[in-house]
Amino acid sequence: LLKQKANSSNESLSACQTDTKKKDPLKVGKSPEGPAVNGSGDVVKAKATNETDNASAKDSPPPAKPKSKKVAMDKNLNGTKSDGKGCKGKKKNGNVLKEQDDIRHKRRKAEEHTEQQPKEAEIWFDDVDPNDIEAAIGPEAAKIARRNLGLATGQSKQSVEQVLVKEKAFEGLTRAVAMDCEMVGVGPKGEDSIVARVSIVNQFGKCVYDKYVKPTEEVTDYRTAVSGIRPENINKGEDFKTVQKEVAEILNGRILVGHALRNDLKVLFLDHPQKKIRDTQRYKPFRQRVKTAQPSLKLLCEKLLNVQVQTSEHCSIQDAQAAMRLYTLEKKKWEAAVKNKSNTKNCK
Repeated sequence: LLKQKANSSNESLSACQTDTKKKDPLKVGKSPEGPAVNGSGDVVKAKATNETDNASAKDSPPPAKPKSKKVAMDKNLNGTKSDGKGCKGKKKNGNVLKEQDDIRHKRRKAEEHTEQQPKEAEIWFDDVDPNDIEAAIGPEAAKIARRNLGLATGQSKQSVEQVLVKEKAFEGLTRAVAMDCEMVGVGPKGEDSIVARVSIVNQFGKCVYDKYVKPTEEVTDYRTAVSGIRPENINKGEDFKTVQKEVAEILNGRILVGHALRNDLKVLFLDHPQKKIRDTQRYKPFRQRVKTAQPSLKLLCEKLLNVQVQTSEHCSIQDAQAAMRLYTLEKKKWEAAVKNKSNTKNCK
């Protein structure tokens, strides 16, 4: 009976081994020993040796852990491997670098802007039209030029005064003076002219002489809209002969500046040496700049001084100041041209 039981146990054990081989042939094949049977006939599984365990570990290495998205992104962006901890550091470094690039860019732009802006010390403004400077260099240079020349950019009455008259300047007679006359009409249609007012200013625009003149003939047209003369102005004016004499004394030996001076000298019945006349209407560089053969005083002031005169009734003082300011704007060049012309005549 015991033998029969042992045989049945062996058969069962053989069947189990066969099934195990079918299910896991690699694991079973590596086991160096078969199953053991104890004294009571029970099957005891054999333990794997250390060598078997080590071999199994070598043959089947542990699977690699998938990299995180952050690490992969860092690798793609920077071309280097990175771990999760280094990602924040690289982002921080990237922001710092970006800020530094922005600072350098702004600094470079500021330097370029500064280079483009003219420095006052680098610009020569004497006898140069600010409008020409604006066209050649730019508005900033023109602004500096007008400031250095004492010109204002506004169009108010105060700004015109500031442009044409130098503050706290000498108020007496100077080597050059500017004169302007206002006239009224006489004759059947008022077409002929007689002097009604004479104004003279010095080189700084300060008025040194201003008198209304009594008419020597019956006035048929006061031309008030242009001349600003009214009957009450000239009825109490100075005698013509007195004014003529006083003006002649002032002009004697001096440079006479004005606009269309032949008309002013004609109504005063005076003459003046041609070499001492500076007529802003006949000055060739002024004609070339405004592209007009006989430019008006108003046009010259608007284009060259950036101010408006004669906007309503004319004022002989302001017209004389405007002519003088135009002359001082070109004084060096103008006087040099007169000197060269005189030397050429003497050589001939």
